[in-house]
Amino acid sequence: MKTELLKKIKEKKIVAGVVGLGYVGLPLAVEKAKAGFKTIGFDVQESKVKMVNEGKNYIGDVVDNDLADLVKNNMLSATTDFSFIKDVDFVAICVPTPLDEHQEPDISYVKSSTEAVSKYLHKGMMVVLESTTYPGTTEELLKPILEKNSGLVCGKDFYLGFSPERVDPGNLFYKTKNTPKVVGAIGEDAAEVISAMYSAVLESDIHTVSSPAVAEMEKILENTYRNINIGLVNELGRLCNKMGISVWEVIDAAKTKPYGFQAFYPGPGLGGHCIPLDPYYLTWKAREYGFHTTLIENSMVINDSQPEYCVERAIHIRNRHKKSINGAKILMLGVSYKNDIDDYRESPAIRVYKELKKVGANVSYFDPWVAEFKNMYGESGKSIPELTPEVVKSYDLVMVTAAHSNVDYEMVQKNAVAIFDTKNVMKNIKARDNIEVL
Repeated sequence: MKTELLKKIKEKKIVAGVVGLGYVGLPLAVEKAKAGFKTIGFDVQESKVKMVNEGKNYIGDVVDNDLADLVKNNMLSATTDFSFIKDVDFVAICVPTPLDEHQEPDISYVKSSTEAVSKYLHKGMMVVLESTTYPGTTEELLKPILEKNSGLVCGKDFYLGFSPERVDPGNLFYKTKNTPKVVGAIGEDAAEVISAMYSAVLESDIHTVSSPAVAEMEKILENTYRNINIGLVNELGRLCNKMGISVWEVIDAAKTKPYGFQAFYPGPGLGGHCIPLDPYYLTWKAREYGFHTTLIENSMVINDSQPEYCVERAIHIRNRHKKSINGAKILMLGVSYKNDIDDYRESPAIRVYKELKKVGANVSYFDPWVAEFKNMYGESGKSIPELTPEVVKSYDLVMVTAAHSNVDYEMVQKNAVAIFDTKNVMKNIKARDNIEVL
């Protein structure tokens, strides 16, 4: 099986499948098709399937402009019919792994996708999970489902592995194609063949590890590392505020050290589909072993409470003006979770938006990237249509909650009554009397 698959990879005779056509799956499907492998995308959302088949990019800068040409040339197609899994030799599962209402892992999308694949699993097939999850998922969840429902044996009849997604929306340099890939599989043959497949598609190093669990833990480490360090600077920022010290100046000074220090910055909280969620997967799994991840959990508490802290600071700003937050007109600049993207998944700005309303503020937002938002928790809103001097003057407080580069901050500074800058985007503006920085 190994020899046959390696030959098919070399000759570009593999038909590739991608389950889940979101921020991870669609770019991966595009790269596979660009590399010369006929690719089928699978998704339960008919709207996504329709847009792919029309050659429309609904993701943004993480997808190449070649999408329409690939569809036109029959190298890429999409469907809601999972029976076409029977026609593919390689399938990557790239579905969401959110948290449930109890802040515990929700792997229902992974499970249902695996069950769908298992119905049409055939000999000589490669299955790879890319969704971020707890260590052990591939071997403890996917393998039993695939074997039981298909009657096939992992390692003998098909290969199974885990290769964590690495997608950074807004990154102008690192994309799916040139970001190094980690592969962990069940058995050496599986690792070799799956690595060969990724190597044939990507222009990056492929790092093979000894098992799927190592690759799963590696992905959790990447984002937990960032969670902890962001928690550190958020807590330090609170202390610096009490002491009358600029945490931003402290960080700028610390990063002059050429070794042993990497700069992280405070903000209104954590957002996106990875950093705020992944540590919960690890702490949940750790409890199975009677182990408490104290440092990780403490950083999560700090980061999770940062939106409320920002609202407290806004209340203090109003109090210093002898005004109440209750009834105040507040304009938030940005609701996406990071600058210059339209992705608002788990955005801390939306948490700030919600908390401001709780204390009686009349809240509006302006975001040139997010015309409107509606999330799974029921929060929704629409951006004001334009940002003019007259609009800015009409608000009691302007809060910068996303560092978008296409906002005229000098105009905002000249016209705002008061500004709370949680992203330090106004650091180069000389007249700063009406600005308070997080």
